Amino acid sequence: MKVLGIWIMCGGLFLAGCATPPAPVSHDGLHLVQDKGWDQLYVKPDIDIADYHAFALQPCTVAFRDNWMRSQNSGRNIGGQRVSERDMQEIQERLAAVCDEYFEKSLRQEPAYRLVAEGETPEAAQYDTQTQVLELKPAIIDLDIHAPDIDGATKVRSYTTSFGEMTLLLEAYDARSGEIVARIVDRKVDQDSLNHLQWTNRVTNMADAKRYMRSWTRSLRNHLDASR
Repeated sequence: MKVLGIWIMCGGLFLAGCATPPAPVSHDGLHLVQDKGWDQLYVKPDIDIADYHAFALQPCTVAFRDNWMRSQNSGRNIGGQRVSERDMQEIQERLAAVCDEYFEKSLRQEPAYRLVAEGETPEAAQYDTQTQVLELKPAIIDLDIHAPDIDGATKVRSYTTSFGEMTLLLEAYDARSGEIVARIVDRKVDQDSLNHLQWTNRVTNMADAKRYMRSWTRSLRNHLDASR
């Protein structure tokens, strides 16, 4: 037992040592900034977000984690209800629509920030030519839903201890030059409640996703307000 304990302790230390910290400078020249609101916040040196007086919000994109559909279907009985490409697309579309809604709502709440429509120039939006526009590109990546609620001939109830996880990748670009000025990465993991199984369906999955969206967009709004 002593030997086993030593091996476990050493294994834990080894794994802790293998955790790779984020690089201080990204591949595209952004610098890591310590911020308790996000897992990773990279910013272009000498950039001041307060210089941007309008925002262009691009449509949100959603991507599942690698081999998600294969993992889901490998755990289902032969002849049972299986996840299809269409199911994945419908989930992506629903989640992307919610993502768009929450980000736009956070920017439009009073005092509202000026939004430039997609493809619209500052001049067309009746802003002067000196107005600096920050283009925001939100994306949900590594989406892992433990029990997706899919349509089928037989209705199946799923009970889980955790919704799953999802990661926000938010990039900000100078709309005029196209140069990236900031990148945010933040992972949200629904903690397992080992003693409490919950009925998991489309409504509960989306409720958890919305909870994460509120957290992300609230943090974004707080950061933008603080910069002013």
